[in-house]
Amino acid sequence: MTSPPQPRRQPHEHTEHAVERPDPYHWMRDLDSAEVLAHLGAELAWYELATGHLGSLVETLRSEMVRRVPATDRSVNWRYRGTSYYTVLPAGREYTQLMRDFNTTGAGELSESPVQEQELDEIHGSGEVLLDANLLAEEAGSGYVELGLTLVSPDGGLLAYSVDTDGDEVYQLRFRDLSTGEDLADRVPRSYYGGAWSADSAAFLYTVHDEAYRPYEVRRHVIGTAAEQDTLVLAEPDPRFEINVRTCRSGRLVVLWSASRDTSEVWVLDVDATDAVPRSVGGRRPGVEYHAEHAVLPDGEALLLVTNDGASEFRLARCPVPREADQDHQDWQPVLAEDPATRLERVDAFATHVVLSLRTAGEHRLRVLPVDSLPAGASAGAGRDVVPQFAAGTVTLGHNQEFTASAFAVVDQSYVHPPVSSDVDLATGERVERHRQQAPGHDPEQYVSETRAFASADGTDVPVTIVHHRDTSLDGTAPALLYAYGAYEYTFEPDWDPALPSLLDRGVVFAHAHVRGGGEGGRKWWLDGRLGNKQHTFDDHVAVADGLAGLVDGDRLATRGLSAGGLLQGVVFSQRPQRWRAVVAEVPFVDVVSTMFDADIPLTVNEWDEWGDPRRKDEFDWLLAYSPYDNLPPAGNRPDLLVTGALHDPRVMVWEPAKWVAALRHGDPAWGPRCLFRCQTGAGAHAGPSGRFAHLGYEAEVYSWVLDRLQVTDALVSKSLG
Repeated sequence: MTSPPQPRRQPHEHTEHAVERPDPYHWMRDLDSAEVLAHLGAELAWYELATGHLGSLVETLRSEMVRRVPATDRSVNWRYRGTSYYTVLPAGREYTQLMRDFNTTGAGELSESPVQEQELDEIHGSGEVLLDANLLAEEAGSGYVELGLTLVSPDGGLLAYSVDTDGDEVYQLRFRDLSTGEDLADRVPRSYYGGAWSADSAAFLYTVHDEAYRPYEVRRHVIGTAAEQDTLVLAEPDPRFEINVRTCRSGRLVVLWSASRDTSEVWVLDVDATDAVPRSVGGRRPGVEYHAEHAVLPDGEALLLVTNDGASEFRLARCPVPREADQDHQDWQPVLAEDPATRLERVDAFATHVVLSLRTAGEHRLRVLPVDSLPAGASAGAGRDVVPQFAAGTVTLGHNQEFTASAFAVVDQSYVHPPVSSDVDLATGERVERHRQQAPGHDPEQYVSETRAFASADGTDVPVTIVHHRDTSLDGTAPALLYAYGAYEYTFEPDWDPALPSLLDRGVVFAHAHVRGGGEGGRKWWLDGRLGNKQHTFDDHVAVADGLAGLVDGDRLATRGLSAGGLLQGVVFSQRPQRWRAVVAEVPFVDVVSTMFDADIPLTVNEWDEWGDPRRKDEFDWLLAYSPYDNLPPAGNRPDLLVTGALHDPRVMVWEPAKWVAALRHGDPAWGPRCLFRCQTGAGAHAGPSGRFAHLGYEAEVYSWVLDRLQVTDALVSKSLG
């Protein structure tokens, strides 16, 4: 093979709203076609050939990344009904083991001092292995395993767990007898995320998704019966909505909810009557979202509601628990008013306090309030805040299942600080470190993290987190990699990444642009980058890149994003091709208009509220204006491009990147060899390979290509790190 694949072009046109759109690669949608599969295989072969010279660098990077991962890794333990649970990732293995220890005492404790690497074998030895995902991987033989849920029954005798072995997010639900370690005969062949046990451990509620991958039913399985006998608990007929189910921390209620992008409804069931009719907490009103948490307040039990009803950044309300009949929002009472500068994300109730998850001043925080203060209502500034320990870092809730706990678990981390697990006393706010994840050979003090902002095209300041080695100056000479996502009000928190120091140690600056469409700036930040405002997302990314050009080498700037972030890469590739030295578009959503017209494929109808419904002329127009497949850049002056995709990906169908790559190469044959498509033709998921070492191997491939395109040598910026 001396040149990239050149798939045939077959005349095909879409005509909508009197607009003709040529689609000569429409035939690639037939994933059962031998021709399509052969083409995807040829793309992978060309990628491997074109990157063959990077083999030694890939191995060097992978070795560095693996060295930053502890040989044996153990989570902090969590308590559930008086018993301790934790996970262990054994040395040399890809996947975790779920453990149980009847001998551990204390709420949330791992040890009286932070655990060290040498103590792990001793700690591990006292536990009982409930589930070993490595054995599931060996059983599957596919090289891929993902667990959808692992939920121990209230009596501690059973484990419900679900397994995906292809990457297509179809999970087989299984049940294990923990007294014998053997799985029961009960197997549900198709399930999705979310689940809840009945109080007597005799029944389990789970979700089922349809062929469009929309979870649309909650079903009830009675242990010891065939899946065909499972009964329907709740169905969601509206194709814009997805349904889910969980048990409240109090252990008294099951919460079921159905949500679209901007509307939701919640129902509850008593855990001792999961065969009853679910009762609505507040009905359904277009544009109103709410979620419920069961709490026990001084004046009795109640549901605490996080809602945008009359509060764009959300407020806290309360209502009775409906048991005899449905209720509507007329039964809601205010508890905590909206703070326009703070996005209220969720509430977690414990016996004596509640913990609010917030976004304010560009960071994630937790706020603790005593339940005694809630019946009378609390002021916007009430409570005690738990803030991130690290600069440009984050603090999030850890594993908290014990309702009566006197402390709750939190996790601090940043891009360069491995996770630190702590207990925070609910009454005093005292923070006690319990576990510090090891990263052998890594010194966080060698790196600098900071946040800056650059003005977008409309004058809006767009924040960006910048991370670099302390010996790398922001003087306009260093190469850089820019990352962004910008959709669904989702926020990528600055989580520790054992791969990233391999870029930073080579003098590359990493920057994460917090573009509109994400949730970094609260609900308003999402609204300003959604639907007809989507161009703001792309303008923000380019504005950050232009702003960085004074701090880094603007001629050696790469950009990367995944899924909706891959769409972002596709758009800025077309709109500002000369801005980039290299672009990494992972599983990119790039055939926007055609996908949004196709209601039969996964994740279309329920995405109309995020992107737009092209059946409407005005929404068609804004989608067509940026869809990368419909807006190819002119030939010449294109940056190098690395695209990824996966045959079994249910979120971005593999034909989208395949068609885009083919069209781009056809439009600029001379540039074509610089466009690579890494297509996962075997088992593999939306976000890449599963397993800790397999995923680091994937990151090493991407980073080696980026370093090569940025003309970065393999020399470290500090010889002391070599």
